[in-house]
Amino acid sequence: MLKRCIMFFPKFENQNIINEIRERYDPLASHVRPHITLVFPFDSNIETNELKDHIISGLAQQKKFDIVLGGFTPTRSYGNYLFLNIKKGKEQIINIHRKLYTGILEDYYPEWLKNVVFLPHMTVGCIEDEKAFFEAADKIKDIDDLFQTRVEEISVEIIDENEDSIIELNIPLS
Repeated sequence: MLKRCIMFFPKFENQNIINEIRERYDPLASHVRPHITLVFPFDSNIETNELKDHIISGLAQQKKFDIVLGGFTPTRSYGNYLFLNIKKGKEQIINIHRKLYTGILEDYYPEWLKNVVFLPHMTVGCIEDEKAFFEAADKIKDIDDLFQTRVEEISVEIIDENEDSIIELNIPLS
């Protein structure tokens, strides 16, 4: 059984800002590059080729698209998280998310997500200590940089027992 996640890895000219925040506040920063999750981690025995075919057929009409991220939001919905907000490209990300969670991935739709609206974002922090969480949120709240790029491919990662990201597939968008 493999633990996988489907996401994309945006590359920004000013990515050093995101990297510095993640190094400080995100325990997964050394395990996985900055990313936006499309299908949340799931355990399955789905064959690589079967998963690849599902993604390719589901996203056959999906063209490359531009995204802009900006503004940080602290959220305490499912833990103490710091999110980098999506300002442009949110609709495309939601559409991809919906298309991927069909067919062979339909049964892997997280229970916690069934009662909320999917809000695309980039996680830049996860801080257990409540006081440290509020201090971190205060430190990054005034960062007003925008992060712009073009999404050209979707990736499937395998998450190993150390939480390290091993890229299994990169699927280009049309």
